[in-house]
Amino acid sequence: GASAVFWGLPEHLALATHLTILALFALSLHLLVGLAGLLSLGHAAFFGLGAYTAGLLARAGWTEPLTGLVAAAAIGLLAGAAAGAILGRLRGLAALMVTLGLGLLLHEAALRLPGVTGGEDGLSGLDTAPLFGQFSFDLWGKTGYWYALAVLAGAFWLVSRLEAAPFGVSLRALHDNPTRLQALGIAQTARVRTAYALSGALAGLAGGLLTQTTQFVSVEVFSFHRSADLLVMLILGGVGRRYGALLGPVLYGVLREGFAAWHPAYWGAGLGLALMAIVLFAPHGLLGLRLFRPK
Repeated sequence: GASAVFWGLPEHLALATHLTILALFALSLHLLVGLAGLLSLGHAAFFGLGAYTAGLLARAGWTEPLTGLVAAAAIGLLAGAAAGAILGRLRGLAALMVTLGLGLLLHEAALRLPGVTGGEDGLSGLDTAPLFGQFSFDLWGKTGYWYALAVLAGAFWLVSRLEAAPFGVSLRALHDNPTRLQALGIAQTARVRTAYALSGALAGLAGGLLTQTTQFVSVEVFSFHRSADLLVMLILGGVGRRYGALLGPVLYGVLREGFAAWHPAYWGAGLGLALMAIVLFAPHGLLGLRLFRPK
């Protein structure tokens, strides 16, 4: 499939790279929503911090991509751990509002610090050194595509291992029956903090990837609609299914591009109607359809 896209649709590699990055971003939210049942309306905060970490490093002259990604993931992990420390004891609407406030706060801070973030203009012309000193990043996305796919594959493997481990089982228990989890003597707040930290690391990784492959970052990475779109993607793919985190962004991206090409003025209305139809006829997401269920 990946090779078919590379060789068959070379003019769409930039879009394919972007969708791959969105899938990684969605996978980060899957750890919270799909496993632990913790909703977030400000997940773009971690994504944006990773994006700006990679961008600021590049502007300072540190253009090596792999170490830049590690730094982006580390900042995302620290931010996630800090958020988890606050949200560990909150549930429901209170937790949702705190996540929303975090995203809005960072968006506003990025706008008010033009000397650091570039303000409304963002940071552009950011160099990314050739991967392993051999493979240069270009406008067509040839290197970026395989680079993003490799990072997504590694992250997907990690999440798969986490889900099968006792930590993942305890997160599902937190989602399904938190009272029983507490009765078993498992600290809920510690699980929530760890989940936010890991989720923040993956989101920061996705943000760093976006900056490195586009060589640009703007305050839009912190925007509320990015967090909202991410939830929509997860719902489309199927909440609670890690493969849904991969399929949701692809479906959303294809629909969005298709309607934009169909009618530039009314693509938003068409996309909205399509999303409503999908949710009504497939309330459990794409992977909830009979076609994708094991017989």
